[in-house]
Amino acid sequence: MDAAHIRNFCIIAHIDHGKTTLSDRLLHRTGTISDREMQEQLLDSMDLERERGITIKAHPVTMLYRARNGETYELNLIDTPGHVDFSYEVSRSLSACEGALLVVDASQGVEAQTVANVHLAMRQNLTIIPIINKIDLPHANVELVKQQLEEVLAIPAETAIPCSAKEGIGIDEILEAIVERIPPPKPTGAPSLQALAFDSFFDTYKGVVTHVRVFNGELRPGMHIKLLHTGKTYEVKEVGSFNPKPFVREKLEVGETGYVAANIKSPSDVKMGDTFTDARNPSPPLPGFKEVHPMVFSGIYPINTADYERLKASMAKLQLNDSAFVYQPETSVALGFGFRCGFLGLLHMEIVQERLRREYGMDIIATYPSVVYRVTLTNGTVKEVDNPAFLPEPNYIEKIEEPMVRAFIICPNENIGDLMNLITEKRGTLDHTETLDTRRVMLHTLLPLNEILIDFHDRIKSITRGYGSMDYEHAGYQESDMIKLDLLVNGEPVDAFSCIVHRSKAEARGRALAQKLKEVIPRQQFQVKIQAAIGGKIIASETVSALRKDVTAKCYGGDITRKRKLLERQKEGKKRMKAVGSVHIPQEAFIEVLKA
Repeated sequence: MDAAHIRNFCIIAHIDHGKTTLSDRLLHRTGTISDREMQEQLLDSMDLERERGITIKAHPVTMLYRARNGETYELNLIDTPGHVDFSYEVSRSLSACEGALLVVDASQGVEAQTVANVHLAMRQNLTIIPIINKIDLPHANVELVKQQLEEVLAIPAETAIPCSAKEGIGIDEILEAIVERIPPPKPTGAPSLQALAFDSFFDTYKGVVTHVRVFNGELRPGMHIKLLHTGKTYEVKEVGSFNPKPFVREKLEVGETGYVAANIKSPSDVKMGDTFTDARNPSPPLPGFKEVHPMVFSGIYPINTADYERLKASMAKLQLNDSAFVYQPETSVALGFGFRCGFLGLLHMEIVQERLRREYGMDIIATYPSVVYRVTLTNGTVKEVDNPAFLPEPNYIEKIEEPMVRAFIICPNENIGDLMNLITEKRGTLDHTETLDTRRVMLHTLLPLNEILIDFHDRIKSITRGYGSMDYEHAGYQESDMIKLDLLVNGEPVDAFSCIVHRSKAEARGRALAQKLKEVIPRQQFQVKIQAAIGGKIIASETVSALRKDVTAKCYGGDITRKRKLLERQKEGKKRMKAVGSVHIPQEAFIEVLKA
């Protein structure tokens, strides 16, 4: 189809504002899907996506729409994830479009991720069409949302289209607005093919199948293409588009989105955001490529050590569908053989662990999540540390820097005080506040990433009774007083419990861990000391008392010295046992402590 009749757009929104329902309705209205095939959350193909009501992977779909002016247009929709952990997926999807539908819930108004996604879209110079969804709800307030669009996002209120994706109200107006307002794609003017790779999946028969958007030239089977960032050359075997199932096409032209299969064996050969070009006559790369770096690390171990090889194979399969997930083998004295895994964020980590359990039937245990610290040594070299075991001795360290995030928290006015206490408790600073409307404010804060890893989001939700929302972006590194906290059992350090914490929190953390360990370590024939230490300094200590045999049971009456002699002998034996005995910590104890 000629470029003048093509429109590329994506849908951006906060979680749960009806993005997937709207895309279902557009597919149905354009006749891409028949009534018989129609089902809820059609583009969310994973069980997890359906259960949690979130989109994890971006899905491209091509629709043909006959407009009111009688002409037929090709509409390419790229459905994007809403969660902050997948913001790189969102930015890649945006760079493949000319326009974006911004969906705002009429009952909830503008939320934290709405603001973040609009800024991303504006940075890419996209045409934004605001859509006020869920107008059929009894407590919908369309006027207030229009006011927020103008005041918070600087988008004219009269351009907004009221709709209800569930009831099918306003869908025709949205389709007409896409045709009228979003500009058609223009060629870049490069000498040959330029196509952006924005996603990929692995097919057993075709190898790596890459989702592309053609910016210049055309893609057809038999062509030799080159990937500019890896420098490798492949022959194109098949091209096509999705409706939502893949269908084969003769070629992909300027402005069209679809897929390319070119016998690419390994997913690591295709970097997301890479440019495909003609191998014989290469063009310069498209802007915006960046390597995706994991931000959160955690060890994943099989509960049964015999499952190690199966876990390794499962992770390799999972990585084929999720290029952001990285892993490498590691061993632990306590947990045996396992893997050190990197994730984009906490939700990503939870999703990967859940998929390993469900799709591959693995019984796994994950260690406490940590972030990447930047350590400057006294000789000037800089080392990146994601595992407490690799932290150098304190006398070799010049300084430790930790990753920071800039967080935007939207909350009702009455919860500001409680949230500021939470931010202070998490070692954060409040930059400034911004009033959104009569009921809500937005807090701009700077926080250390490792403080918001575990329960921060849950606590915002509980403080604000579910009305708060947050979004964050990475804000570089900052020097901090970080130390390594070790746990010693009977004088021996246990590597699985080591962690890097801020000095002000080390004591409370050490005490909590020692107390938990005291509950789960079984009693031995001798007394066991559990200690939390920073270097050589003990900051918390607990004791598991010994099991004692009643050695004086056979003494009935008689002189006290007989009893004393037996007790002294028992004491000597315990002393000897303590010197040579070792404490076996059962697997359940590790699982319990890591849960805590």
